Amino acid sequence: MTEKSILEKQLKASLDEWKADIDKMEATARKASADAQAQYDAEIMRLREKHDEAQKHLHKVRESSNSAWDDVRNGAEESAASMRKAITDAWARLT
Repeated sequence: MTEKSILEKQLKASLDEWKADIDKMEATARKASADAQAQYDAEIMRLREKHDEAQKHLHKVRESSNSAWDDVRNGAEESAASMRKAITDAWARLT
């Protein structure tokens, strides 16, 4: 298995995990007070944007040529790290 295919599988698994986290946050928001719901909604919207960005990086990984691989890998890894931090920070702010 190539480094590219390993990263692709890792990103796909992470995206699925982050989607589940966002879904869980949405379920929690539905049970929250109106004020808390507004905070949840803002965080969820921000997380969806980051998730979409990470999804674009996964697409770039899939489509990248060998010559562009290093740049694409770095961007994908940075996007993944940013998404992980955003999820952790959002839960910390909301709980």
